[in-house]
Amino acid sequence: MSAQGQKVAVVTGASQGIGAGLVAAYRKLGYGVVATSRTIAESQDADIVTVQGDIADPATAERVIAAGLERFGRIDTLVNNAGIFVAKPFTEYTQVDYDAVLGVNVAGFFRITQLAIEDMLKHGGGHVVQISTSLVEHPNSAVPSVLASLTKGGLQAATKALAIEYAGRGIRSNAVALGTIKTPMHPEETHEVLASLHPVGRMGEVGDIVDAVLYLENAPFVTGEILAVDGGQSAGH
Repeated sequence: MSAQGQKVAVVTGASQGIGAGLVAAYRKLGYGVVATSRTIAESQDADIVTVQGDIADPATAERVIAAGLERFGRIDTLVNNAGIFVAKPFTEYTQVDYDAVLGVNVAGFFRITQLAIEDMLKHGGGHVVQISTSLVEHPNSAVPSVLASLTKGGLQAATKALAIEYAGRGIRSNAVALGTIKTPMHPEETHEVLASLHPVGRMGEVGDIVDAVLYLENAPFVTGEILAVDGGQSAGH
């Protein structure tokens, strides 16, 4: 069980990049953390529970939330960070691409969010955060990405719908819409081109996204917000 009053955050896609940054940041705030990804290693920190699994499988969601409740007794925050991005011309997407992206981005959000909210309702509140992309509202001809827009656009709509459905019951729902962030997903040789997509002339850092999530975490009057953290891309080019 958690220490008296200790809050608990669940982070998906937690083994590297933004997810790993979020795990460290929530621990620094004193939260217990449940961290999940396909390849996540066990943690030496007693206040971090790790669960390996494919978030596209509802059984993984069940195991993650069960592990959090067993160790800490509650869930306060869920960050739906796991995501797949496949940039291809629309007609070149395969059934395999479609199944993979829909699986992680949509199914991976659905079951774990249901389970987390069920627990949040028992103790009067909580916070759900989706990690999205600013391409949803501002597509770029240089980055063909219909599957990202289809799935993350759905998440952004769901973010607002959840915010309104639960506004009277203490649960907030927000999203952070990213530009391109320096993570292991993007090889070094692509960085110059990726930086040039952003009006500010650089890629984002993991810390930029972590700071945005923590802002939302500590903003009790903010719900249903899609916060663009994208180096100006959503404003124009």
